Amino acid sequence: MQRTIKTLLATFLLTGFTMSDDATADVLELRVYTTHEGKLENLNARFRDHTMRIFENHGMKNIGYWVPEDIPNTLIYVISHKSRDAAKKSWADFVADPEWQDVFKKSRVDGPLLSKAPEATFLESTDYSPKKGWKNKGDDGVFELRIYQAAEGKLGKLDARFRDHTIKLFEKHGMRNLAYWHPTDEPISKDHLYYIIHHKSRDAAKASWQAFIADPEWKKAAAASGVGRLAKPPISIYMKSTDYSQIK
Repeated sequence: MQRTIKTLLATFLLTGFTMSDDATADVLELRVYTTHEGKLENLNARFRDHTMRIFENHGMKNIGYWVPEDIPNTLIYVISHKSRDAAKKSWADFVADPEWQDVFKKSRVDGPLLSKAPEATFLESTDYSPKKGWKNKGDDGVFELRIYQAAEGKLGKLDARFRDHTIKLFEKHGMRNLAYWHPTDEPISKDHLYYIIHHKSRDAAKASWQAFIADPEWKKAAAASGVGRLAKPPISIYMKSTDYSQIK
């Protein structure tokens, strides 16, 4: 399943928001849903009107829901759990919930919404992930989800570069740090870093990345850490918040 999500994203959020401390909870779960053509809005309606509330009833906290700008028929979301055991119980209780079973059945009257099974990745926060919420600034923009695969044995050095240099330089060039996570399950727990940042627009993102790459401080940090040897080129997905997202 982990390899599937990576392949999906490789082949291809915000009007101002407050970030809950749950984004640094012990266990987070990133899920990717792929719908049949024309069914994404039906899926959004099911989450908006029913699923999110039923999640909360069973101890799953809603963090953020996004639609990728360049990947059709896709919903990406993050929820949090108190633990992996709690996640297992919550999902079992959710699936068995009579209200969910009724909602699920009614939503499929004209056919199933999903074209394949959801893909899930369990995550834990890095020690440098922002701990405090973001204040609502009332601006519109996009989120960027980025996934890095470090070279063998280099994840610690990649983390050190982000902790000591990168996240500060992101903010300097107008990119707002949201969260940084490691997967919890092997094999990708050994070498993957997931993170989400915010830009005011796609054009702003382009300008910020150009300024970041040209920054002498970044060049110095990259040279010292071995920019071409720490990780493969990252997967990048630009996303917009849904109207029902907790982050918006």
